[in-house]
Amino acid sequence: MTTIALFGATGKTGRRVLDRSLAAGHTVRALVRDPHALLVTSPRLTVVPGDVRDPAAVAETVRGADVVLSLFGQVKGSPPTLQTDGTRVIVEAMHEAGVTRIVTLSGGGLRDEEHDRPKTADRVIRFLLKTLSGPVLADAEGHLAVLRASGLDWTVVRGPRLTEKPGVRSYRVGWVGVNASTQISRDDLADFILTQVDDRTFVGSMPFVSA
Repeated sequence: MTTIALFGATGKTGRRVLDRSLAAGHTVRALVRDPHALLVTSPRLTVVPGDVRDPAAVAETVRGADVVLSLFGQVKGSPPTLQTDGTRVIVEAMHEAGVTRIVTLSGGGLRDEEHDRPKTADRVIRFLLKTLSGPVLADAEGHLAVLRASGLDWTVVRGPRLTEKPGVRSYRVGWVGVNASTQISRDDLADFILTQVDDRTFVGSMPFVSA
């Protein structure tokens, strides 16, 4: 089975990915700021205490991994460039460890000029995001720039509004405005993210996953 370096394991989506990874038989190395917040134990789970901006802690998490799932993002009180800075540290650790595959998580506000065909509603949503959450969107764009310059096999999974509804084990994989809806359950999003451990279809691209 695969060894996964997981960042953001205590988040609402990250916890679901962690549970599914362990259930699938994978080995997980999870970096968490507060180990007590991770209410999961398993002989295949190694918890590394630390911050994603700490090179030593990140290197310890990535060491021995086959793939990196980077699902952390900004929360209240986060530094404005947390995702960009953390992604840069992760990429450096991956180069040192010889790990080439990374999957990250972002929202539909992050544009894919080549594939997206935003409709009026999509443009309104992005305008609101840029107006109300400009620093968060700028940070997402910064993390994408780091990935594009990394030389790694990266994929940015984008999603619309995330819900707490039970998953239905079905979702669409498209682009903003193309075979897409305006929401998805965190369960189903986590299911797709885990498929990217082995699937290389979307290397170097930003699929939009929705219900």
